[in-house]
Amino acid sequence: MKRLSGGTRGAFAPRVMARTLARPVGLGVGLGLGLSFMAVHSLAMAQEQAASSTAASDAQVLPTVTVNGTNGNGWRARTASVAGYDNASLHDTPASITVVTRAQLDDQQAKRLSDVVRNDASVNNDYAPVGYYEGFSIRGFALDPASAYRLDGLTLTGEQNVALENKERVEILKGLAGIDSGVIAPGGVVNYVSKRPENVASVTAGVDSRGSTSAAVDLGRRFGPDDQFGLRVNAAKENMHSYIDGTNGRRSFGSIAADWNIDPRASLQLNAEFQQWIQRSASGYQLLGGTVVPAAVSSSKLLGAQSWAKPVTTEALNINGRFDYAFNDNWRAYVAAGRSRTMIDDNVAFVYGCYYAASCSAGNTSPYFFGANGDYDVYDYRSPGEYRRNDEMRAAVDGKFTTGALRHDVLFGTSALHRVVHLSDAVYDYVGSENIYGPDLEFSPSPNSPSVSYPQLDAWQYSLFATDRVSLGEHWEVLAGGRAVFLRQKSWTSQEGPESGTDKSALLPQIALVYKPVAPLSLYASYSKDLSLGDQAPVRASNAYSFLPPVESHQYEIGAKYDWANRLSLTAAVFSITKPFEYAQPDASESGYTFVQHGTERHDGVELSASGRVSERVSVTASVAAIRARAYDSGTPAYEGHQVINVPALHAALNADWSVPGLAGFDLLGGLEYSSSRNANEEGTARVPGWIVVNAGARYTTKIGGHRTVVRLWVDNLFNRYYWRDAGEQQGDAYLFLGAPRTARLSVTYDF
Repeated sequence: MKRLSGGTRGAFAPRVMARTLARPVGLGVGLGLGLSFMAVHSLAMAQEQAASSTAASDAQVLPTVTVNGTNGNGWRARTASVAGYDNASLHDTPASITVVTRAQLDDQQAKRLSDVVRNDASVNNDYAPVGYYEGFSIRGFALDPASAYRLDGLTLTGEQNVALENKERVEILKGLAGIDSGVIAPGGVVNYVSKRPENVASVTAGVDSRGSTSAAVDLGRRFGPDDQFGLRVNAAKENMHSYIDGTNGRRSFGSIAADWNIDPRASLQLNAEFQQWIQRSASGYQLLGGTVVPAAVSSSKLLGAQSWAKPVTTEALNINGRFDYAFNDNWRAYVAAGRSRTMIDDNVAFVYGCYYAASCSAGNTSPYFFGANGDYDVYDYRSPGEYRRNDEMRAAVDGKFTTGALRHDVLFGTSALHRVVHLSDAVYDYVGSENIYGPDLEFSPSPNSPSVSYPQLDAWQYSLFATDRVSLGEHWEVLAGGRAVFLRQKSWTSQEGPESGTDKSALLPQIALVYKPVAPLSLYASYSKDLSLGDQAPVRASNAYSFLPPVESHQYEIGAKYDWANRLSLTAAVFSITKPFEYAQPDASESGYTFVQHGTERHDGVELSASGRVSERVSVTASVAAIRARAYDSGTPAYEGHQVINVPALHAALNADWSVPGLAGFDLLGGLEYSSSRNANEEGTARVPGWIVVNAGARYTTKIGGHRTVVRLWVDNLFNRYYWRDAGEQQGDAYLFLGAPRTARLSVTYDF
């Protein structure tokens, strides 16, 4: 029995557990600005009241008129907040953004982010096992869970599966986030936008073909003079029956959103949500002998199943607040603050490699893959008390003014982000070996116990940011700005171990030129520079667990956006992103590998998308991404000249909604997702085949007892396609995950 050190799960360490940051504001600065805004507000109100005291007695107050309506095209979004400006027009933003609306989330019965991102071909799963928090890549670059996920614009701890019941939409910014990001990986940003209080009351019950059940309630009210106050509560309970044997689970969720429209100039928003997720986790497959994709394996088999293995328990708390103040029609300011915290007790009978299997050494197979005959090792992995917390504050001012013939739309502010990570010295002990084609074997768990959780990362990021969008007449705009980032990070590898630190500052510019020859058409060209933290070396490398220095990324993008007949949005983008290539380089060291930054990784691609109505009865969202991802000058020729691991050269997604004529309230839904083949190892000698998955569904809207009722049916993988959905790499080790077989979901939503 061999005890493996370190506090990360898998790969002898497949997950990066202690990464850092992205964005927002110094505590003192943010609080000071907030108090200043409130003081100015009080002074302005006093002046207004003095000036209008005489007229007030003669004023006639008309009754409040409330207008309720529905969006005629629920699958098409017009604005997004993920690119820095609040509710900015997608048509006028020089960036590639996808917005998945509440209507799409409901119709596709999305349960987690992997269900959402199927609407965008630029997003792929990247180590997303059942029962664990999911990982993704955008434009071929893996998202950093420490910084790439946002809730209402503030950074989340990405080590959680964010609940969707209280989300109004999900925004996906593709590519370098530039001014709005700070220290972040170059793939992009996912921003969840919370529902705001309104007069709603509904309950939803759901069931799927595997026996899963769920119930959710959505209650909201506006009250007080002129509906000044608002509250909204969302709650959900779900019993999850997975397609993988032995990985059932359950989750509980609750949230509250509160609004206070203090007066026409000032408003306050507060949000809080809590979720507990308990589910047994499933390990991924690995290449047989390091070169062969496993054949004819069962999608329902739980590798390394052990009766003593406990489920993974994740508790996530996300809270945020925001105060807005409008000085006048052209100038406003806000202060926002948030905390995101996750606590994970990670338990799994983890399968990895074949180091202890006799067939591994006999066949000269690399111990970091399954044996050529399907043998693999099973480890008792226990890592309790994994604590991660992001605290963020931001203060900003935006305004509009003119200088001669130029119109300016400016945004400037400051932000601070504090990330803390506590981990234990986990139990990661070998307990036995099995075969992917053989029967399940029972082994005894390790008698060892993990240590108590202790600090392993403490990182601060401070930023100053500013941007100016200058309109040059009716046809030209120039957007110029940047973010000055100051990063300070401390990390520890053990309770007594030496402290290491990183101090880094950088200026991250962004510039874009926009040309509008006619009102419906917008053309743009942009350049962005970003900073991302260096990856952590895997345990099999000679410099195991060490963090490489931060690296700079660069992006060039040109694009076009066309609004056809004010009902269909068409977009196209061509991009090129470069960053230093980080990988486990084979060498003559005792370990055989050293994790290095050597050469360049470059992703060139084309994205096309459409969203809206193609006729009065048909709505669509469509997305196509073609990406050429290569490594250059790495010093390892075998890793060059072919597509980077787990990045399909072509990926496409199509979803449609057809309102059936003659059947009032009845719509047929359909979806299709295509992926070309993907490399499953760094050498490009093993590939998972391409696939097409078809989804289908229906929606029926009626009234029962005078109340709106919606019945929805959605079938994932209608033709029960057998395919590898994910060939992702984590910390130098490659994993394979099969896609879910056919699953039908039925839900009923009743408004009362």
